[in-house]
Amino acid sequence: MAEVLFYHLEVRPLEAVLPQLLEKTLERGWRAVVECGSRERAEALDAHLWTYRDDSFLAHGLAGEETDALQPILLTTDQANPNNAGVRFFVARAVPHSAEDYQRLVYMFSGHDPDAVAEAREAWRTLRSGHLVTYWQQETDGRWSKKA
Repeated sequence: MAEVLFYHLEVRPLEAVLPQLLEKTLERGWRAVVECGSRERAEALDAHLWTYRDDSFLAHGLAGEETDALQPILLTTDQANPNNAGVRFFVARAVPHSAEDYQRLVYMFSGHDPDAVAEAREAWRTLRSGHLVTYWQQETDGRWSKKA
């Protein structure tokens, strides 16, 4: 049974939140796949993860290279898991449909995009059966509050 976390982004953007969650993932010794809704978005996140902080970066790769299996974090636009990740992130309108083969799914969606909110509601209905599903919403100070 996978743990599925829904993160409703309202205050801080994906670019501010995703690196922190990826750092925590690596601290736990897990590998991650980040599925993006488009190649352009994956490429933008690829550049961002190298430079998001002056004193740090997140070692990662963009899917499609010979080194995919070696990457601790792999950005992709498809459903493959070439780095044998235990955690899969869904960002930028990528939507989870199954939690098989993962310890944890992290679904991040913008509260400012009505279509993304509708997709999240549908994913919630699909994934809550048979999985540990939680819903996290950002407070005005950017902290997370568990709502369900």
